[in-house]
Amino acid sequence: MKAQLQVTVLSAKLKENKKNWFGPSPYVEVAVDDQSKKTEKCNNTHTPKWKQSLTVIVSPFSKLIFRVWSHQTLKADFLLGMATLDISETLKSNDMKRDWEQRVDQNGRMYYVDHIEKRTSWNRPDSLPSGWERRVDPMGRVYFVDHISRTTTWQRPTQESVRNFEEWQHQRSQLQGAMQQFNQSLVFALFVLMSTAEKRTDTNGRVYFVHHTSRMTQWEDPRTQGLLNDKPLPEGWEMRFTVDGIPYFVDHNRRTTTYIDPRTVFVFQQLSMSQHIKITVTRKTLFEDSFQQIMSFHPQDLRRRLWIIFPGEEGLDYGGVAREWFFLLSHEVLNPMYCLFEYAGKDNYCLQINPASYINPDHLKYFKFIGRFIAMSLFHGKFIDTGFSLPFYKRILNKPLALKDLESIDTEFYNSLIWIKDNNLEECGLEMFFSVDKEILGEVTTHELKPDGGNVLVTEENKEEYIRLVAEWRLSRGVEEQTEAFFEGFNEVLPQQYLQYFDAKELEVMLCGMQEIDLVDWQRHTIYRHYARSSKQILWFWQFVKEMDNEKRMRLLQFVTGTCRLPMGGFADLMGSNGPQKFCIEKVGKENWLPRSHTCFNRLDLPPYKSYEQLKEKLMFAIEETEGFGQE
Repeated sequence: MKAQLQVTVLSAKLKENKKNWFGPSPYVEVAVDDQSKKTEKCNNTHTPKWKQSLTVIVSPFSKLIFRVWSHQTLKADFLLGMATLDISETLKSNDMKRDWEQRVDQNGRMYYVDHIEKRTSWNRPDSLPSGWERRVDPMGRVYFVDHISRTTTWQRPTQESVRNFEEWQHQRSQLQGAMQQFNQSLVFALFVLMSTAEKRTDTNGRVYFVHHTSRMTQWEDPRTQGLLNDKPLPEGWEMRFTVDGIPYFVDHNRRTTTYIDPRTVFVFQQLSMSQHIKITVTRKTLFEDSFQQIMSFHPQDLRRRLWIIFPGEEGLDYGGVAREWFFLLSHEVLNPMYCLFEYAGKDNYCLQINPASYINPDHLKYFKFIGRFIAMSLFHGKFIDTGFSLPFYKRILNKPLALKDLESIDTEFYNSLIWIKDNNLEECGLEMFFSVDKEILGEVTTHELKPDGGNVLVTEENKEEYIRLVAEWRLSRGVEEQTEAFFEGFNEVLPQQYLQYFDAKELEVMLCGMQEIDLVDWQRHTIYRHYARSSKQILWFWQFVKEMDNEKRMRLLQFVTGTCRLPMGGFADLMGSNGPQKFCIEKVGKENWLPRSHTCFNRLDLPPYKSYEQLKEKLMFAIEETEGFGQE
């Protein structure tokens, strides 16, 4: 956005040099964005006065450079002094003076009035960060433009919010780096089909497929339906418990385990539909692309098999691409630009609905979309990146909340209520009323817990009611509309009654998987092709994994499987596109090749490297330096 700017150069006071009989003959050069304009010179003076106007072309990010030169007749002009003027800082300063007013209330407290957004704040508003501009749309709504990233947001940016956004971008970059693929899914999937499945016709002319590995047949084409899709029956199943008390299920018929209740699986399969739906998204506009397409489908269609397409990344989605899509999109909802979710606390990285989300005019539509997306994640058995708070899981399960649930999201607040419960308020001389202060976007307001609560004193007789009401307020925080929109979308895809067999902890495991990676469990449930357990490359591989911290192990796991999350049963229950699929390392390629992954089949193609350092270098490069599917 360019504009003409008229600059008037008035005067200057220059330092005198007693060695020179005559004073300098100064003039001013105004330089900006490869332009240069000069004033006339003033002869022999240390106090020049020009009062001359110069017109230059500027943008909001231009910097004016003022240079004062002394004109010399027989030699080059020399510089007397220099100053700069930042256009953006000047605009922000003027905006602050024009848009904000400082006032004092009847109690002598200072507050600030924003005449554009028509709101007040106790805190002095910060000027906009560098590169930002405030605008008003045709409907009179205020929004903000980031000219650096060329994006807009409804939320007023602050230095802290910009830092949070930059941190989120960094996390997003790391996440995408962790999802890097060297996967030729289409070629490999067709190879698997040709080598393990055979198309035949029975005596009645009906086409069926033979899966030679499992020695079983099926009517569905494995290229579009996946291979076998067994329906577990209650007979032969047993429920057991982990050391943490979490139930899981053993299928003695197939000698496999799962954390999903087979009764619920059967219901899900009854809900499921044949065929598939295609969702095409680009990485740069992942959130908006996904929003537009998911909301355009009928909710029942979202139960169909998913076919996720990243344009320009040729591949056949046998499950690995969909896993990445769920993982990356779940991280996008944290984008501060959308102002939808926030962390439950400074040291608690579980998500909860942001009560300030109303600043985004489309926030209720987005929450309905996210409700559909989370239900799809549960229905299709795909993991998400960041989990929700424990009270939010209980809401998904339609279970009542209790005071104890506060401890998981705000320990300090919970402890203060327990102190009130355990102590005599009258003896302590503590004066409290049935009201609480809340701050949203710097604006402090009072919320009454009951009618006229600001005038109702909390006593020993009514403090139990106070604790109950303040706990309910803290757990909801005025996000009823957002929560309702979320569940409207959720129930369209997966009615809540189908989750009646689970509790909050089990639901969290279903959505996020197990995050701490057990190296012994990983080694115990890994298989090898054309390598032996004692091969030096395999010994080097596990040495490399042993030296990693848990974060790098997660990134390696993401590289091979498409997600860093594990089922409740650990690596023993790792799933591929065709059902249970162990982590596999296969000898493929030459020593100068990079490792490749096949996320649909949890397989790592590891070339026969000649040294440990070579293996470490190649693996690290493969994990951190590439992105996408269908790459070599």
